[in-house]
Amino acid sequence: MMTKCEAFIIGGSAGSLDVLLRLLPKVDATIPFPIIIVIHRKHGTDSLLTDLLSSRTKLVVKEVDEKEPIKGGTVYIAPSDYHLLIERDKTFSLDYSEKINYSRPAIDVTFQTAAEVYRNHLYCLLLSGSNSDGVNGLKSVKSWSGNALIQNPDSAQVPYMPAQAKLHVDIDHILNIEDMGEFINLLA
Repeated sequence: MMTKCEAFIIGGSAGSLDVLLRLLPKVDATIPFPIIIVIHRKHGTDSLLTDLLSSRTKLVVKEVDEKEPIKGGTVYIAPSDYHLLIERDKTFSLDYSEKINYSRPAIDVTFQTAAEVYRNHLYCLLLSGSNSDGVNGLKSVKSWSGNALIQNPDSAQVPYMPAQAKLHVDIDHILNIEDMGEFINLLA
């Protein structure tokens, strides 16, 4: 049985932008929870990504601001070059500490901090990528009774990231790209 979703977080790296562009148009504009996106990208591409994703969905898409309250029905994008943390009062916090898995933002950081806040009402989806960022985060999600999801490695442009999660984490759902939007809608 699936628990109520209070936050849906998507992490990805190489090959994940294409997945986002395919899944966001399928997500209902009336979902009551936030979708938080943490993807590895080069510094300085901020507004381009926000604009690109905004053009694919009726949901509000915005880059995260420091101490911003997390609201449902919004797609939040982690700024490049900052770790994105979820605080206990359900606000965002940005951190410029050292890179983790050669990445800032690191997916692990967001998954781990969100797991402590949302517990069994958290759903985290790990997409295509070429390093193991997100695997430890999904372990934390599971330890707090949250829901660990991965892109089917067979459908990933770069399967290493979801494949590592599948090897090391008790995954709740393995999703094909064409099923991701409908899965998110079912949680509403």
